[in-house]
Amino acid sequence: MIELPKAYEPGFVEEKWQTRWLSEGCFHADPNTDKPAFSIVIPPPNVTGVLHMGHVLNNTIQDILVRRARLEGKEVLWLPGTDHAGIATQARVEKELAKETPPRTRYDVGREAFVDMVWQWKDKHGGIIINQLKRLGCSCDWERERFTMDNVYAPEVARVFTELFKEGLIYRGRRMVNWDPVLRTALSDEEVIMTPTHSKLYTVRYKLSDGSGQLLVSTTRPETIMADVAVAVNPNDPRFAHLVGKTVVRPLCEADIPIIADEHVEIGFGTGALKITPAHDRVDFEVGTKHHLEIIDILTPDARINCPGCPELHGLDRFVARDKSIELLEAKGLLEKVEDYDNNVGMSERSHVPIEPRLSMQWFLKYPCVKEAADAVANGDIVFRPAHWAKTYAHWLEGIQDWCISRQLWWGHRIPVWYRKDKAEELQNALKLDEADAEAGDIYVGVNPPSDPENWVQDEDALDTWFSSWLWPFSTMDDACRKTFYPTSDLVTGPDIIFFWVARMIMAGYRFTGQKPFNNVFFTSIVRDLKGRKMSKSLGNSPDPLDLIAKYGADGLRFGLMRIAPTGTDVKFDEKQIEEGKNFANKIYNAARFRMMQGEATTDPAPKFSAVHIDILAKLKELHTTVADALGKYEFNSYTQALYSFFWNEYCSLFLEAVKNDLRDGDPAFRNATLYTMDTVLRHYLALLAPIMPHIAEELWQSLGFASRNAGKPLMSSPLPSADSLLAGMDDTEISKAKALATALYETANRARNLKAEYNLATNKNVRFVLKPTLPVNADLVARLALLAGAKEATVAPDYEASKGTPTALTPFGELFLPLEGLVDVEAERTRISKELDKITKEIIKSNAKLSNASFVDRAPAAVVDQERARLAEWETKKAQLETMLQALA
Repeated sequence: MIELPKAYEPGFVEEKWQTRWLSEGCFHADPNTDKPAFSIVIPPPNVTGVLHMGHVLNNTIQDILVRRARLEGKEVLWLPGTDHAGIATQARVEKELAKETPPRTRYDVGREAFVDMVWQWKDKHGGIIINQLKRLGCSCDWERERFTMDNVYAPEVARVFTELFKEGLIYRGRRMVNWDPVLRTALSDEEVIMTPTHSKLYTVRYKLSDGSGQLLVSTTRPETIMADVAVAVNPNDPRFAHLVGKTVVRPLCEADIPIIADEHVEIGFGTGALKITPAHDRVDFEVGTKHHLEIIDILTPDARINCPGCPELHGLDRFVARDKSIELLEAKGLLEKVEDYDNNVGMSERSHVPIEPRLSMQWFLKYPCVKEAADAVANGDIVFRPAHWAKTYAHWLEGIQDWCISRQLWWGHRIPVWYRKDKAEELQNALKLDEADAEAGDIYVGVNPPSDPENWVQDEDALDTWFSSWLWPFSTMDDACRKTFYPTSDLVTGPDIIFFWVARMIMAGYRFTGQKPFNNVFFTSIVRDLKGRKMSKSLGNSPDPLDLIAKYGADGLRFGLMRIAPTGTDVKFDEKQIEEGKNFANKIYNAARFRMMQGEATTDPAPKFSAVHIDILAKLKELHTTVADALGKYEFNSYTQALYSFFWNEYCSLFLEAVKNDLRDGDPAFRNATLYTMDTVLRHYLALLAPIMPHIAEELWQSLGFASRNAGKPLMSSPLPSADSLLAGMDDTEISKAKALATALYETANRARNLKAEYNLATNKNVRFVLKPTLPVNADLVARLALLAGAKEATVAPDYEASKGTPTALTPFGELFLPLEGLVDVEAERTRISKELDKITKEIIKSNAKLSNASFVDRAPAAVVDQERARLAEWETKKAQLETMLQALA
């Protein structure tokens, strides 16, 4: 054994073991192994990222799974890496440029120089979150760390694009997309958050061109009136049948536009007449295409008005233009009314501003292997946990749309398409490009540039970040690793990216490897504050995990967070629970120090086991089963709670208290049994604890000398102690009998302590108990009963006749008496109890009066009435107890 310092210092211990694990290659996976394989690929955090509580939850769960797998004798690959995060990383560097004097933009710098600047930023700051994950204790195979733009991964992305393009699944076309006017790029549907918004509904007068009247049209976007090309009404609406075919005057940037009939118009919305603006609304675009209407785009990429024909609005921001357009309409007498209106507005998940539906030339992917991906989850080949996410997944796949895979960014995987220089402008403006254009020799698509690059111009766009990360489970592995570790065992991720990432990885797995990418997907919960709010820096409710690690230790943070993380519901973060994690680490540490203070165990004389020894070993065996069951069901909260309950309640509060005399001057055979049992419990327990609290488990494993049983290897490189070895050779009847006796002992001791407390003798060590047994109780159990009860002695007296009123309690062992002679001042105690009785009697009278008042019972909330009834019952029970005690002192 190695002597431990008096106080546990988590910072020192955690750094020590993280360094040693890395230096000894404990996390490195061997693809040439004969062991069964277990693998996880880390959801790659953004290279711009810093650790937050969601990362802590997600990566702690992954670490539990991989550390447990190692203990089970499996060869484990936990593959780490980071994502290049196209939008976020580019935005970060652009902000830095904007801070310069004078401010600059990427356009001032130029593409090549700007991309170089982003690489420099990545090299300087990109490793921050990786180092933070190491601080948390994550046992990833750091030697295999990947990056979605490294020189091995990037060609894979280009190869996949090329292959899908040649299959006809990737094409370029002019489509309505979600446009982020801040980032000036297209977004996928999954990157748009529909958000309830308090808006205004404006009703505008559109004058009939022949002067015969007007048509009232409702809109939430008057700033786009200049792009109106028609007014539509429902063909089944009798109010407007006579107007179809006529024209109205567009109120701003005046021109005659037709009145058309189309079933897209909701008769009950607004006035029943809808302005059609194909360039700025998805539905309007469909209507315009159907009716062969002109498309007028009056918004710039940064959402400013581009309409010289309306100089009052030209150049204004879209929201400024909205207010100004209302002023113009009022001045013309064309504004009928303004109403409050609640609607859902699509917001950019990235920049948190309303997106603009925008006609744009973009690259699209027709998803491959959709049926295979749907069937895999429906048939249980891939298991979602919690299971209800499978329905969400299936619903999305049913209505899946082509994926817009291009982004108007410079940082990222540039689209591997080149246009012939002499036809570049023509091709880039073509309404559609596909494999036919490549066959004609007008465009080139490939992993490497054309052999004569001077004759070609590369496409300006970059690929959506998710287009690279959907390949993550297999493109991160070399051939040897894929052979051993693919498909992966588990994926741990958030449900918010079930469409962005999980569904797409499943499709990619089947398309490019012919296999599913993983067996199980565990969706973590969202970490919220105690008020149920999502954590964010702006709300000031998101603690820095590194601060928590510094304060409570990585193990304390991991254990405390997992203990409040029930499966399937959001986590309500409470720092007190993290502190409890630290306290628990201290409890384990002190229990280990207590064991070390007792010296080495011997086998001379042979250990003699009491019921309490057998009982705690049986409970340890049950803990093995509970832990295996909880982890098998991905119930990490149950796992941590089982560890806590066993060690704190069963081992420390019961067993250690029951055997303290064995370690003082008791029977040497009992002493050896106790030391053997303590060693067995700690050895098994530390192995069960290691996945969630690896640092302290490793420290104590070494200090207690358990490593010597495995050639000095760390705990994480040792096999899990076998539960079958516990109580081996002892038959079940003997074990059950010992457990029953131990349970009876602990319950009897508890009732003995309650008797002491009732008579203000809780701290008195001179009390004596007399047991009138109803079953055989040996001297060992009686001695342990006295110890647990804090009594001078306990005696067994089958024929004991207690004096009248002697305090007594019915226990599993029989009647337990507490003779009071010489222990209490009878008169003083009678006075104390009488005063307490008077107080309680008054409370009962008050409570009865309340409950007898019909006004109170009928008008007060039901919960208040129920609470009052519960209080009355409690007072009456207490009164009966005090009356019994008073009678005992008569």
